[in-house]
Amino acid sequence: MPRRIARQDGNGILYEDTLLSHADPALFESASWPGAPVAPGYSGGRGATLFVECDGQRCVLRHYHRGGTIGRVLDDQFLWAGEERTRCFREWRLLARLQELGLPAPRPVAARYRRRGLIYTADLLTVLIPDVEPFSTRLARGPVIADVWAAVGRCVRAFHGADVFHADLTAHNLQIDSADRIFLLDFDQGRVRSDGGDWRQANLARLHRSLSKISEDGGVEFTPREWRWLLDGYAFAS
Repeated sequence: MPRRIARQDGNGILYEDTLLSHADPALFESASWPGAPVAPGYSGGRGATLFVECDGQRCVLRHYHRGGTIGRVLDDQFLWAGEERTRCFREWRLLARLQELGLPAPRPVAARYRRRGLIYTADLLTVLIPDVEPFSTRLARGPVIADVWAAVGRCVRAFHGADVFHADLTAHNLQIDSADRIFLLDFDQGRVRSDGGDWRQANLARLHRSLSKISEDGGVEFTPREWRWLLDGYAFAS
């Protein structure tokens, strides 16, 4: 995948030059996209994940935010430890690797950090996967058949088989299209792992917790039967 890095005035932009003709920091500013639709599942306003169009390509623009308690204080600020350790560059490079492996994940367009001394903020631009919605949203509309659950299991197994660790494997980051094809989004802090251990089982346990949580109020059907269907797809994936 052809890639370039442009650096200017504290900005560093890593991009694929077959998708983006120029590295303009304004591309990553929400003010540059008045009226851009907000991606479902995210709040509007500053830092919203937006649907935008770059060089005729429909894309998703995501601003990085911290989670947990520290996020209440620092929000979108991260400690500078070098360009290659920025969260946006690391995710861009991982997504590029996933494309090379043929895995169902977004194609990266550009990543931008903006450094101010020891602090930086970050953004990521990816190609929009058409006609998808979170798996959690599909489940909220009613039960899905065993073949769909098995497809989810096969998708997870494809990443695990390639030693790809997803840091937040949930029903929200799994996406499904109208043809019941499954994709996986949001690889922030993900990585390729060559070590052993039980991280794959921990990943599956994280997904199980996510599915259990969204089914707590009875609006989503998730029982041991559905989980068995998913694990069957995982176990028998080619």
